[in-house]
Amino acid sequence: METRLNIKKENCPQNHKCPAVKVCPVGALSQTEFEAPTIDYSKCIKCGKCSNFCPKKALVLG
Repeated sequence: METRLNIKKENCPQNHKCPAVKVCPVGALSQTEFEAPTIDYSKCIKCGKCSNFCPKKALVLG
């Protein structure tokens, strides 16, 4: 089974700028306004930095 980054939108408060977007080393996460971040899977290297940094555990690598 392939490891993939997923967003648990129910855990994401979506009322602030996502702090995890800034820690992605390859720019795979982006955010429009205060919506949940989106993932560019063609850029994601599955390093887990964003999931470790997310305070609400909305980004899950698994």
